[in-house]
Amino acid sequence: MDTTPAPRIAIVGAGPGGLICARILQRRGIAATVYERDPGPAARDQGGTLDLHAGNGQIALREAGLLEEFFELARPEGQEMRQMDPAGTILFHHVPEQGERVKPEIDRGRLRDLLLKSLQPGTVRWGHALRAVGGPVEGPRQLHFTDGTTIEADLVVGADGAWSTVRRAVSGATPRYTGVSFLEAWFHDVETRHPGIAELVGQGSAAAADGDRGLFAQRNGGDRIRVYIIQRVPADWITAGGLTPVDTDGLRAHLLERYRDWSPRLRRLIADNDGPYVDRPIFALPVPHAWEHNPTMTLLGDAAHLMPPLGVGVNLAMLDACELALAIARHDTVGEAVRAYEETMLPRSTEMARLLDGAADGLLSTELPDFAGAGDH
Repeated sequence: MDTTPAPRIAIVGAGPGGLICARILQRRGIAATVYERDPGPAARDQGGTLDLHAGNGQIALREAGLLEEFFELARPEGQEMRQMDPAGTILFHHVPEQGERVKPEIDRGRLRDLLLKSLQPGTVRWGHALRAVGGPVEGPRQLHFTDGTTIEADLVVGADGAWSTVRRAVSGATPRYTGVSFLEAWFHDVETRHPGIAELVGQGSAAAADGDRGLFAQRNGGDRIRVYIIQRVPADWITAGGLTPVDTDGLRAHLLERYRDWSPRLRRLIADNDGPYVDRPIFALPVPHAWEHNPTMTLLGDAAHLMPPLGVGVNLAMLDACELALAIARHDTVGEAVRAYEETMLPRSTEMARLLDGAADGLLSTELPDFAGAGDH
């Protein structure tokens, strides 16, 4: 009879990667606790929509026993894609076939709710902002939270995103600005309040670019549309221009001048938004990003391989989480599991990161880049 105590697994971050890792572990009888800085599941808006791909995100959902529930919640019509020039002329239009499930859309909030409901009660410990990770490499590890509490773990999984605290314990790498910035705008009750924009965007996404400027609009659930105004600008372009992120009127005037040569229909995606803009400069980790094997700590998703938002982020995070959970279930020790997981994950993420290195500029290209994944991050 095996008397080895079960490993204490601490997952930091309650995004899709962290939650699906916990779910797959629990399905195999392995306990895990997720620590999340948000005070609760409704603490903030989870953002826009995601397209989960058959070759990675959906694989993780199948392993989690949630694929059919996902299809019930997803919007396959969201796979529609329109690409236009700045005059508003449609250059390419993809309409998904009936029953197409290659990469259906789902709102981030709905996906998170699906994953949270699948977990055992008490799995997620809300209001736990991680300050630092201590303890010897061989374990046990100590997680020190900003509220002064500390817990011990035999394995720490950093699923805590672009500015990961866990990553600092295994790697000195920090995200770098790509030179491309998004300004996010929202439109609500679009069929009633913004019918012209609803028609322009359709049921999925619409995009246009001229080499230096771009627009990416995406239908979300709840009769909403999210727009990214994409520019090649310094990271501090707002303050450098004497503006602030909350100066909606000032930003709108600045943008309308910058896009003055574009079609009036497309300029409405800049000018008619409901509420303030949200500044989202795009960062990425250096390529390649790897670290010395650590038997008690590893990373997944953006914490491991932050890339430009080109449709791979959440899908790779979920595949990472799936493979890590399965490795833990199949190996005798967490150290062996981490090594096996990283032997697959690191080469895959390095290959993808090299493909996407500098690709944020592609979001502004006039050569019809694949904008369809831009809402992934």
